[in-house]
Amino acid sequence: MKKAAITALLCLFLSSAFSGAAFAQELVVGGQVVGIQISTEGVMVAGVAEVETAGGSSSPASDAGLQQGDFIIEADGEKVTGAGALIEAVGKKQGASVELTVKREGKTLKLTVQPALSNENQWMLGMWLRDGISGIGTVTFSDPDTGIFGALGHSISDCDSGVMVPLEKGSISDAEIVSITKGASGSPGELNGCADVGKILGSVDENTAHGIFGRSFVALGSRAVETGDIRPGKASIISTVSGRQTAEYQVEITRVYSDGDGRHIMLTVTDPRLLNQTGGIVQGMSGSPILQDGKLVGAVTHVFVNDPTRGYGISIQDMLQSAGIEEKAA
Repeated sequence: MKKAAITALLCLFLSSAFSGAAFAQELVVGGQVVGIQISTEGVMVAGVAEVETAGGSSSPASDAGLQQGDFIIEADGEKVTGAGALIEAVGKKQGASVELTVKREGKTLKLTVQPALSNENQWMLGMWLRDGISGIGTVTFSDPDTGIFGALGHSISDCDSGVMVPLEKGSISDAEIVSITKGASGSPGELNGCADVGKILGSVDENTAHGIFGRSFVALGSRAVETGDIRPGKASIISTVSGRQTAEYQVEITRVYSDGDGRHIMLTVTDPRLLNQTGGIVQGMSGSPILQDGKLVGAVTHVFVNDPTRGYGISIQDMLQSAGIEEKAA
């Protein structure tokens, strides 16, 4: 996903919404670029900072034990709905301490913060806040029977802390690619897109290590194919690198390996058209479906920073398993 405030090819927590759902033997192949809008659960501490006061500088957030990547979900027992709501709540306290309920690495903490009065006469906690993420990414598949879709092939995580973003709600919208920054060694390129947030295509209901998942309101993709197992050899990817038009490009799967996080793919772009347009794999192509022998076998996820012609992917089975979806037997 290419980010507004994100990164993984780039630059939400797993629920059981689809658990046990039987999936069609054939899936509709994606490759379509979409805008992605995510609202977080509470607000995220993007960083801690010093507050300049009449008595010198101080860091109330740091002193209270707050850390980058924490998610503040309550202030004095009241649900935090956004950064503005938290700032307003602190201002109303007029210097009194605030008890924050914080989520950190799956644990819930209670931390008491003493605001500091800044030189601008504002009560401040000394931290940067983030309460939403938006960007563009690529749809991998959709199921015509259920409307369930999968995209990105990796989680949406904060670009600074690397923390997976807890999802409160989200959506995908119509989008188009308006320009390309070509990739080069040491400088990943990117697709520069424009999302039409007035044209919502579906909901985002899950953010997982292997992609985001939701239900589409309109048909996504154009042709149905069977799923298959990945192997080294010739393959292709489907991506949108201009406007809204998808195209298929040739790649070579150079390695398939497994670890505790699933099956991973290493690939090299061999198609002269894509190499000429983008330099290889660039930010925004996350989720581009990988086809082999006419079957959907995986999705592109990351690029080699020092070689944009090479990248990584995951298997389609990992995406379906992460979504809690069962494939029907043939």
